[in-house]
Amino acid sequence: DDDDDVPQLSSHTLAALQEFYLEQQQRESMKTSQGFNRYSVGSIEEDWQLSQFWYSDETASCLANEAVAAAGKDGKIACISAPSVYQKLKEQDGKDFSVCILEYDRRFSVYGEEFVFYDYNNPLNLPENLLPHSFDIVIADPPYLSEECLQKTAETIKYLTKGKILLCTGAIMEEQAAKHLGVKICKFIPRHSRNLANEFRCYVNYASGLD
Repeated sequence: DDDDDVPQLSSHTLAALQEFYLEQQQRESMKTSQGFNRYSVGSIEEDWQLSQFWYSDETASCLANEAVAAAGKDGKIACISAPSVYQKLKEQDGKDFSVCILEYDRRFSVYGEEFVFYDYNNPLNLPENLLPHSFDIVIADPPYLSEECLQKTAETIKYLTKGKILLCTGAIMEEQAAKHLGVKICKFIPRHSRNLANEFRCYVNYASGLD
């Protein structure tokens, strides 16, 4: 029978696939429903091919609150490859601070003028309106756990910040983080919405509320 050569999905795989499509439909219907918050964490889905792993809601809120406190009144905050924090900051819109998001993923261009396309391979290829040392704090989450990625992202961070740095990366990057940015590990343990294989930590170069 010719049908014997046609590959068949197992019932388990088929059920998982149907569940995936159902969840996708539910997410899309949420986005078109009234009251959808386009700044909520997860409103733009993770793309694992871009090494994207969103923070848990609690972690994103904690880091956003820390950034606001560190920036001070009328402060300027830059989020480099940290869209979850940007989204939480925007949920507080109306407070006395401004924020921009530097991201490689152009899906975040839905956030308009606050979106800046950013490729860590060209760390200083930035628009003219991002003046040197113009941000009260820079929070960054380099996409890859490599010294090259950290070193290049560090160039951007040092160019933009007036001084304060909040870095989120793997615990294995502690030595390189100190070397390239002069930051020290915090007691606060950041969590992600999905469990990561690598231990993740926060690093700062100022007296923060994360200890």
